[in-house]
Amino acid sequence: MESIAGSLLSLAYRIFQPGFCPGDWVWATSMAGLLMGLWPVFGALVIAIVRKFTGNRYTGAPLIAIGAIAVVTVLVMPWLLATGISGIFRDVFAGGTGGLTQTDIANMAKEYCFVGPQTEYLGGGQNVYETLFYPSGDSLAYGYYLGGLVGLPILTLLAVMLLGRVALRRGPKWPGRFIWGSYVAFVLLSAGVEANTAVHLWLGFLPAVILGIIPVAIVGAPSWSTIQRSDAPPEPRPAPRPEPPRQPEPEPQRQYAPTAVAPSPPPVAAAAVAPAASTGSDGRFERIRRLGQGGFGTVWQARDTQLGRTVALKIAHVTDQETEERMRREARALAMLSHPNCVRVYDLVEEHDGMALVMEYLEGRSLADTVDNGGALDDMSAGRLWATLAGALSAAHEKDVLHRDMKPSNVILDPQGMPHLIDFGIARSKDDAKLTATGMMIGTPDYTAPEIAEGSTATPASDAWQLAATVSFALCGHPPRGTRETPMAALMAAARAEPASHLPRQSVHARLLRASLDPQPRNRPTLAAVEREIGGWLSRIGSSADGPVTQIVPRSQ
Repeated sequence: MESIAGSLLSLAYRIFQPGFCPGDWVWATSMAGLLMGLWPVFGALVIAIVRKFTGNRYTGAPLIAIGAIAVVTVLVMPWLLATGISGIFRDVFAGGTGGLTQTDIANMAKEYCFVGPQTEYLGGGQNVYETLFYPSGDSLAYGYYLGGLVGLPILTLLAVMLLGRVALRRGPKWPGRFIWGSYVAFVLLSAGVEANTAVHLWLGFLPAVILGIIPVAIVGAPSWSTIQRSDAPPEPRPAPRPEPPRQPEPEPQRQYAPTAVAPSPPPVAAAAVAPAASTGSDGRFERIRRLGQGGFGTVWQARDTQLGRTVALKIAHVTDQETEERMRREARALAMLSHPNCVRVYDLVEEHDGMALVMEYLEGRSLADTVDNGGALDDMSAGRLWATLAGALSAAHEKDVLHRDMKPSNVILDPQGMPHLIDFGIARSKDDAKLTATGMMIGTPDYTAPEIAEGSTATPASDAWQLAATVSFALCGHPPRGTRETPMAALMAAARAEPASHLPRQSVHARLLRASLDPQPRNRPTLAAVEREIGGWLSRIGSSADGPVTQIVPRSQ
């Protein structure tokens, strides 16, 4: 290894050897440190390229590869080179050659400014450990060594950590421990390097790592489609088919004497023991006030006189077979969910004016009303909103339920500021049959994903797009494509996949919003990836994703 270190040192001397203070070989030592610093950069580049194909799959072979690359490039190679270069200088100081030519050794004996003979300066002093814990010079010299042997490694540690974060973008940051942990081990193991040599190696090592962040950033993060494939759970193995039970061998027939047997009671009719279906509920629900009205139905605040609780009563305008199917579908969709930020369904009943869905009543106001009247949300509040609703939609998708109508008016903020997802009126389980009504618009045009507007099948990526559009509105007060004069114009803009032109410019979430509003569903980050990234950002600023989202800032004109 000393021959490799000697070759590196000779190469550094040929590249950079200015003949002024503190000396040509001292400058060459800093150049050798810069060449050493290329090893961690190379390791981060390889890790970034590996993640281009593996995404966030940090198990098995990818995890072993990341760990091995970090250990070799950040610990083993720099440490061997640093100790090898220090050994060469010590050998020359002791009268040996260190693998260098006689001309190089003669040049190393030259004196420069405060350094004196470079041979003694680079190879005849104390090592790092002795210099820090058993100082022999004055306080000024000790301060110099503290800055060079402690300050520079700490600054380099911050650069190495940033290098690892850039290589691990769009994914969990915990594998970065392999990188900065290996660097810390390298610093500790370098305690035997000659102190002056170590200072000048660090002077070159630090800028190399800082500049190396640029090519790693150019490599870029893995695509969202790669991350989505890596985040997908493995398909469960089919359960083994049970063997059919063996038929017992028939016993030989025996003759029994006839006995008197009491006649068995007649079978009970199934309808007599089956639970009664919901029938007319006149008088059960006392309507208090109307909460809203749309093209599909009217929502009332009502009181359940039997259970003594306040509920929301959603009554359909028209009671035909298709409307009843839609109501039953919404009831089934909500009944399958169990999430604190999704409205709960209690019952499906017949009222005197139509079929009614009995739901949880939520005090508060809609996100649309909050932003229109109070101003846009700040980044922290919008982050909490995004992470919370992403978790709610993920819970729905785990039950194979799509919302398909995410928009600001379908998000209710309760008095504590917590968001709740309502109105699964066009939600559909993937196993349900599609409705065939003509002229029925799926979703709201300003917040409709492009693939839905052009007639394609809705997917979880469609809900993710519409959630991002809702968050964008919360940050700037406009739909992402702007407001059109008519719903048909907004629908045509969605079908043409017009780019989002009204995004918040100053928000820290701007980059993630642009990715989530990509026209191609395969390029969008999954809701799990969004929740993880927003949660990580909130934790870094000392906040959590489960707080209120009602902190309001004035909207810019």
